[in-house]
Amino acid sequence: MRTSIPEADYPEVRRLQLFSAMDEAHFASLMRGAYVQNFPPQIELITEGEPSDFLHIILSGSVDLFSTWNDRETSMAMARPVSTFILAATMRDAPYLMSARTLEKSRIALIPSQDVRAIFDIDREFARAIVMELSLCYRSVIKSQKDLKLRSSIERLANYLLRLQIRAGGHADFDLEFEKRRLASYLGMTPENLSRAFKGLQPYGVFVDGNRITISNQDDFEGFAKPAALIDDPSS
Repeated sequence: MRTSIPEADYPEVRRLQLFSAMDEAHFASLMRGAYVQNFPPQIELITEGEPSDFLHIILSGSVDLFSTWNDRETSMAMARPVSTFILAATMRDAPYLMSARTLEKSRIALIPSQDVRAIFDIDREFARAIVMELSLCYRSVIKSQKDLKLRSSIERLANYLLRLQIRAGGHADFDLEFEKRRLASYLGMTPENLSRAFKGLQPYGVFVDGNRITISNQDDFEGFAKPAALIDDPSS
């Protein structure tokens, strides 16, 4: 069921870099035209090729951004709260290049794309924030391409696990974000190659029990992975 975004959620949305510096009246105007909706797991939110009618904000849950071609499907990215996705399509008034589905129960805010473009034209700080957001997205794509083209499958898995470990607080034990079949797709691998890559990491202290990962020798693991800031640092 669609409802207007409760004012109690405004501060959380406002804290996003995209909205933090914009004029208060312009922010209120965006929120008046927006609404929030709860979605169960595995619901397709948008379909690639369709018009980009809304900018989406994830308030809770997680969303898989994926693409299909010739009966093949691949995961492109995961969006987590609190963040936006499909901003480039919104700004260009262009079709979605990716589809999106919920991975778990998710609460999503939707802002009409035409409202976003209208405020972009009149709010300098909002326009600056959009340029910064799109710049970060572009750099993220470049890093993903470097990861895919410069690293072997086992090296991609190792560095993905290191990034996941950092997001999990740096603990030696942590859980995968999603099932291994989807992880393989995200890393550009087959499930069979992923299984072999996990086995290949065992000599470096990486052990798998279902979705639970244990790093028993951090130094050996990082020595093998060789993380690089120009590929793995999401903040730069």
